[in-house]
Amino acid sequence: MAIHNELGKKGEELAIEYLTKQGYSVVEKNYRFLKAEVDIIAMKGNELIAIEVKTRSTAYFGNPQDFVNPKKIKLLVSAIDNYINEHDLDVETRFDIIAVLKEGEAYTIEHIEDAFLYF
Repeated sequence: MAIHNELGKKGEELAIEYLTKQGYSVVEKNYRFLKAEVDIIAMKGNELIAIEVKTRSTAYFGNPQDFVNPKKIKLLVSAIDNYINEHDLDVETRFDIIAVLKEGEAYTIEHIEDAFLYF
């Protein structure tokens, strides 16, 4: 596996661990629909949360969350719309980003709730 793939997998594992500690229930990982992939789908209360995990080994080129572009947002929205219809859900929905930054051997996690409100 390529190093960047291993880093991404580690970031997703850390994100799931973080979400679980925060009281989220992870219901799906790596949900795919057409060209879209939602890294994590979780529930908290009656709210469905689509979570994009961005992991980087350095902030030199920007923060991890800066790499979620409008095209990615559009794909994520269509994927979650399909997921909701597929599972016949009646829930509130929001889109979060979890940014994971590796600094030496340590990782920092930033959870941005309702992240797409700022795009």
